[in-house]
Amino acid sequence: MKHNPYLPVGTVYGTLLNFRREHALWAPRMNEAPYKAPPKAPVLYIKTANTFTPHGQAIALPRGIEAAEVGASLGLVAGEDGQAVGCVLLNDVALPHESYYRPPVKFRCVDGFLGVGDAVRPLEELGGLDTLPSLVLELRVNGVMRQRSSLTELVRDAATLWTEVSGFQTLRPGDVLMLGTDCLDDGARVLVHAGDAVEITAQGLSPLVNHFVGESA
Repeated sequence: MKHNPYLPVGTVYGTLLNFRREHALWAPRMNEAPYKAPPKAPVLYIKTANTFTPHGQAIALPRGIEAAEVGASLGLVAGEDGQAVGCVLLNDVALPHESYYRPPVKFRCVDGFLGVGDAVRPLEELGGLDTLPSLVLELRVNGVMRQRSSLTELVRDAATLWTEVSGFQTLRPGDVLMLGTDCLDDGARVLVHAGDAVEITAQGLSPLVNHFVGESA
């Protein structure tokens, strides 16, 4: 029987500055204009439906673009009661850019720029939201480990983030809330080029693999 890979049926929300390392690197600039204060609520953005790429399929870099940023993330999937009922691995792809407070759509919502794990794992099988900090997301490029992101390093853990976001907007069945992606020690992101294969894994979750290609003429 043919397996149909999972794709989100609702809205996918990304979260910025939710890993302590990146938050600390940006902290000195948070008091500068135009905001002049650290964000008091989660900084969110949307990954539109045109970005969804199933596990095992290729992600195309636009013509003239040599590299893209990749980031391992865990997505929480909303159920019928508005609570998180499952989780899935995601590869949040973006064109290199500097804007974080107002994440530009043209850099984050390029066609195919969200790798989506093969299946949603029910949260109850993992022990619930409170057990997620024990997870470590591993990102490999061409089989070489490039990044390990421990969910103990979140500014807002999974339960806190879900509660805060639910406090100002309704998360509908099928919506997905990403916990965020971590940066490297120098604040940069892992870069990939055409020909690279990216694998994201975490214990208990279906792995996510996508390879990158140049856009056809």
